[in-house]
Amino acid sequence: MSVLEALILGVVQGITEFLPISSSGHLVLFKRIFGITEPALVFETAVIGGTPIAVLVVLRWDIWNILRRIIQPLTLWLIIATIPAVIAALLFKNRIEQAFASGSFLGFSFLITSALLVVSDLIYRGSGKPGGFPSRLDGPAPVRTRDEMNWLDALVIGLLQAVAIIPGISRSGATISAALSRRLDRDFAARFSFLLSIPAILGALVLQLKDLTKAGVSAETGTIGPLPITVGCLSACIVGFFSIRIVLKIVREHSLLGFALYTGVLGVLVLLDQYAAHFFF
Repeated sequence: MSVLEALILGVVQGITEFLPISSSGHLVLFKRIFGITEPALVFETAVIGGTPIAVLVVLRWDIWNILRRIIQPLTLWLIIATIPAVIAALLFKNRIEQAFASGSFLGFSFLITSALLVVSDLIYRGSGKPGGFPSRLDGPAPVRTRDEMNWLDALVIGLLQAVAIIPGISRSGATISAALSRRLDRDFAARFSFLLSIPAILGALVLQLKDLTKAGVSAETGTIGPLPITVGCLSACIVGFFSIRIVLKIVREHSLLGFALYTGVLGVLVLLDQYAAHFFF
């Protein structure tokens, strides 16, 4: 992998990690387009390692409020929501690596992301927002605040995050969709999703630390050198900073159906290539 390719993939990661369109799916897709054959999961894990820094900077006050009072409901909800992904990563590590390498399920995964976004938008529109439809005979259910979140909300969000380990299923899309389907406030749904990305990404880095330390500098070894990995991490971090701020504004003020349309079309195009055209798959 060249430094330029690593730079492009880092920019793609920084943009797509926080937009609900699947960073892992786009990295797999772009690696196919570029014809990159090095082991996939090591580079993807290294590149996404730059994105928690962006979260720390943008959500610094949210994180500070957690750190100065660790024992609080939000801390517990983050822990509960993290556990399913940890279990899934430990149980299915080899299969996840194969999914990253082959991309065989990529088209269907993009369609799943699209479906999650559509369903959550429909549910949320029935939760008392202007233009929504009644979800109960006695009127629409109200939007719930951060203080009204409970353990079941956290568990549902965590289960969707575990499913999103599959490349092509957006982690942010799945977790934000889960929060919206539980009728949590849009701004808090996005912030909780981004806070949840920190332990998820750091956990992935810990699992792959052994592989990362063995990454060589020669293409002949089938590994990716330290310079492309560094460039990818830095570009992902810088671009991710701006992406978070943009996504927070979009989620607060607009529907996610535009992202659903994008991932739906992309999923169909990937499936056409996988089963008919075979340009990249």
